[in-house]
Amino acid sequence: MSKKDKKKKSNAFVKAIPALVAIFLILVIGGVYGYQILKEHFSYSHERMDLMEYFGLSADDEVAVIVGDELQDYKARYIDGFCYFDSETIRKEYNQRFYVDEGEGIVIYVEPLTITTTRISETGYDKGGTQVPTDYVPARFVGDTLYLACDFVQLYTNYEYTFYDDPKRMQVYKEWPSRETATIKKDTQVRYRGGNKSPILTDVAAGDKVYILDTMEEWSGVRTSDGFIGYVENKRLENYENETGIPVSTYEEPEFTSISMDEKVNLTWHSVAGPAGNDTLWEMLANTHDVNVVSPTWFGLSDNFGSISDFGSASYVQSLHEKGIQVWGLVSNFANPDLNVDTYAVLSSTTNRRNLINNLMSVTAAYDLDGINIDFETLSPECGVHFIQFIRELSVECRKAGIVLSVDNYVPIGNTDFYNRAEQGVYADYVIIMGYDEHYAGSSEAGSVASIGYVTQGLENTINEVDPSKVINAVPFYVRIWETNGTDVSSQAVDMATAAAYVKDHNIDMQWDETTCQKYGEYTSGGTIHQVWLEDAESIKVKLSVMESFGVAGVASWRLGMETPEIWDVIADYLHGN
Repeated sequence: MSKKDKKKKSNAFVKAIPALVAIFLILVIGGVYGYQILKEHFSYSHERMDLMEYFGLSADDEVAVIVGDELQDYKARYIDGFCYFDSETIRKEYNQRFYVDEGEGIVIYVEPLTITTTRISETGYDKGGTQVPTDYVPARFVGDTLYLACDFVQLYTNYEYTFYDDPKRMQVYKEWPSRETATIKKDTQVRYRGGNKSPILTDVAAGDKVYILDTMEEWSGVRTSDGFIGYVENKRLENYENETGIPVSTYEEPEFTSISMDEKVNLTWHSVAGPAGNDTLWEMLANTHDVNVVSPTWFGLSDNFGSISDFGSASYVQSLHEKGIQVWGLVSNFANPDLNVDTYAVLSSTTNRRNLINNLMSVTAAYDLDGINIDFETLSPECGVHFIQFIRELSVECRKAGIVLSVDNYVPIGNTDFYNRAEQGVYADYVIIMGYDEHYAGSSEAGSVASIGYVTQGLENTINEVDPSKVINAVPFYVRIWETNGTDVSSQAVDMATAAAYVKDHNIDMQWDETTCQKYGEYTSGGTIHQVWLEDAESIKVKLSVMESFGVAGVASWRLGMETPEIWDVIADYLHGN
């Protein structure tokens, strides 16, 4: 190669140096950038989540509540070193049996044989007459909201909790199922979401136990023992196992003992509107047989303070006892319409309720009654909570005295849930369905008093809430004769014999109606339609057959003296399984 060629080649290389340097710099910069991208992708975020925001807390005294594996929408409050729930949260989420009487400044809890009372804003409580001290206030107001101490609620409720600070939170357990757990293999973090860029919720150390909620490809949803719910990398977990839940040992569900007859109940109500009414008893019982309970309508609310009217008779009770028949005295809230008694005023006051209960127990002892039958009708929904509290408190005294407590109820159709049949089924001995008045005086249309569909639905709906061994179904001994003229509808309630005579006198063609399982007939006169759905031995037999299929405790009947004699034969067949 000539010197000239060598010089040209050297000049070309020199000229290429800037380009090579540029390429090298591009590669270096690209490599650094790529490294930064990779580093950024695989590195772990050190950002920590705002825990007040995570737990939904907005005030220093608010306490987040984690029940099992779920953070709840409701909050507790931290007051003077103790956790409190508001009374509405307790009712909905923990225990419906804490009763609040703001007027008298007390909170009441009823057990089978004991009534506990605590005065709002005071420490301690009274348990069946014994004062129990506490180092906290069981019930207190914050503004207009009543709060109960979680420790106080825990005395009567099957749950446990642990309180944690910074931020304030409660880990609550209501159930103790078997759970999958794992151990942290190496110190790491629980993150808000599954991913290394997700904010950190809390640190966990090697050996810490977590509860597995969900397992994904690289991350698992977990809950820590102190209430954080988030995600941990699977590579940080080891020693997976199933842990058997251990129920709380500080609470034992009380036993609500009940009185039950050793045979099917055959109760009939005896309508007594005054002392002279007692004299009709044996005349009315003359054609009956197998009756084992008579319930005379002796007592009624007579003022707003718990007083009762009383038509009771010791000799009446004694004569029935001599025949082996029990007597359950009935008390109603409609026996004295002229007195304008306000049932809500009676039941919503603890003092008035206690007066009523004391009066009932007094007459029960005076007449040697075997039981009390409660017949409180047309209550308002607002009265429901006070009514069931009355049943709870009365049940304690009945249980102590060995007295049967039974409660009459509408067929559970429409807005009658506030009678709280389920709770009645816990505290009372018998829940009686008044399986009639499907159509009643004032109904907008004519119809059966107790069609088989209505009776069946009443049984089904009641047994969904109450053990059938405590359910009694009442059948009607009366019939309504209906008249309809245009939009005017009226009826007259008559006994079975009168209804049969009416059908015969008017030559009504009665046909069996498969829908109602009753004989039905009608005729028209002068533009008025006259209709009858008969109750007789055949219709009652069908009702009793349905009752037998539900396995209920027995039958009641409204009312004694309105039946025809053969009805008792049909009832006897039901009682003896024929």
